[in-house]
Amino acid sequence: QGRLVESGGGLVQAGGSLTLSCAASGSTASDFSVYAMGWFRQAPGKEREFVAAVSRIGTNTYYADSVKDRCTISRDNAKKTGYLRMSSLKPEDTAVYYCAAERSTHTNSYFTASDAYGYWGQGTQVTVSS
Repeated sequence: QGRLVESGGGLVQAGGSLTLSCAASGSTASDFSVYAMGWFRQAPGKEREFVAAVSRIGTNTYYADSVKDRCTISRDNAKKTGYLRMSSLKPEDTAVYYCAAERSTHTNSYFTASDAYGYWGQGTQVTVSS
């Protein structure tokens, strides 16, 4: 069974940076390079929202407008790990951040809808203080 584990969250001041990691294990790790990956977040009282997505080998990426130019999604298939680098953080970035993965038949495709993903991590809390 596939498993994803996020890490790297924490408390940071506005304007600061964080890098979140998403480590795959089990079935998602055995053929990690066939999975497109995404990051989502959920703030208190709000619905889960898309943040960023990356294709199977990292060639294509896509970002929500709210984080564009402040976030970089990447992956290291050899390490079975995905990353989300966030900078110039704002208090409104405070949320639980989740990584997700799903098999993709196309090398350059990614998914932005949460229901496209079948594998999810448990989430990591990011709190940005003003």
